[in-house]
Amino acid sequence: MIYWELFLAFFIPNIIGYGGGPAIIPLIEAEVVGHYGWMSAHQFAETLALGNALPSPIATKMAGHVGYDVAGAGGAAVAVLATVAPSLLLMLGALGLLYRHRHSPRVQRMSQWVRPVIALMMAALALGFLLEGVRGAGAFHTGLIAAFSAIALLRFKTHPAFVIMAALIYGGLFIT
Repeated sequence: MIYWELFLAFFIPNIIGYGGGPAIIPLIEAEVVGHYGWMSAHQFAETLALGNALPSPIATKMAGHVGYDVAGAGGAAVAVLATVAPSLLLMLGALGLLYRHRHSPRVQRMSQWVRPVIALMMAALALGFLLEGVRGAGAFHTGLIAAFSAIALLRFKTHPAFVIMAALIYGGLFIT
């Protein structure tokens, strides 16, 4: 039964999500944290942070980690399969159709309406992580990490993996 639940938890967000891995993270969080309760919001945020520091698509890393935590190696395999297979099948099916009609005003309008929705979902996810950070580490540490990260990313064009690594080291040394 747990394998079926893992499959659904990652299959559904990948079927209804549009825009790739980062766009479906809020949907995965709703399943993993909200619906099934396999992780707390804080654990999910940590998993996402670690996943962002590693190469490869974020959704598959999240699926592998959550699946392994819930049901071992078999759970990881089921969760990754549920993440990859639907997207691949839908992409192959829809690619020909979208390519054929790529200049259609309807297809272009659809893309224009989807972008703001994804932006709002990502903003809600970021706000949730910010609030969780303030609650867990405190406003001072969260603000310090956010300010350092913004400066490193925007001013010095530091690779995000190094920023995440620095935040992890800071958290390990100064946040109990």
